[in-house]
Amino acid sequence: MRTLSPGLAAHVAGEATTLCRCWSLTRRDGAVLGFTDHDRDLSFDGIVFRANAGLDAAEASSELGFATGGGEVLGALATSGLSEADLSRGLIDDARVSLWLVNWADPGQRTLLETGFVGEVKRSDSNFIAEVRGLGKAFDEERGRLYTANCSADLGDTRCGVTPGSSPATVVATDGRLSITAPALSDYGDGYLSGGWLVFTAGDNTGFATEIRSHRADGGTVVLQLWQAAPQPIAVGDAFTAQVGCDKRFATCSAKFGNGVNFRGFPHLPGNDFIIGGTGSGSPGAGPFDGGSLFR
Repeated sequence: MRTLSPGLAAHVAGEATTLCRCWSLTRRDGAVLGFTDHDRDLSFDGIVFRANAGLDAAEASSELGFATGGGEVLGALATSGLSEADLSRGLIDDARVSLWLVNWADPGQRTLLETGFVGEVKRSDSNFIAEVRGLGKAFDEERGRLYTANCSADLGDTRCGVTPGSSPATVVATDGRLSITAPALSDYGDGYLSGGWLVFTAGDNTGFATEIRSHRADGGTVVLQLWQAAPQPIAVGDAFTAQVGCDKRFATCSAKFGNGVNFRGFPHLPGNDFIIGGTGSGSPGAGPFDGGSLFR
């Protein structure tokens, strides 16, 4: 049950109301955007809520227990203050959203209805639909460590301990979206950059980062395939840096980075096929189950 301030409660109980909804969106880079479905801009808590945002909220849902509730917000990219480039760069991914019910005639009379996070964003022409997930979504996120053969750390973080190398390069040929040819990276062997990160440092996509899907090196020819298309067409002459990649296997951690001591996985843990294979002679996974080492 939500408790309203005396002023807002009296207003809601009246015969006529002057109510609207206001949204604030705090992006991953710290920028705060404000929107309202009222026909004039409103301001409170140091945020200006723009009336020309073209936003419309769909029906929201609440769930019992720990199920994740939420709703959707529809808007136009041209008027909401959000751009195609912002969405493509992931600036609003997991952004924090707050929704207020406000008396537009007296913005001091307001109450916070919901807080949540931006989930999936769908784009169509100049429009977008942003899923808003409730706070219960935190219970769906992975916590702690999992017993997996692959490493749970990310290359370069504090748990990994490796300082990944990166090299500057320039685009000499491209399809404009996902493929880049860069001979400056010819010192790296085939596949060495696969799984790494590419960050544009000059051109229309400056600051955009994406994972390298594959790295093909054949003599002096080096072709990188990206997982995500850049928000603007990639052009010849665009500069970028490419960081080495890691497939999170123990063999790669040891041989490629000499970092086996910090490996955060369980490479010698028997898999499901081994466990359910049975103990009978000739059956899958058969072998000595006497508690001794499997690697002597």
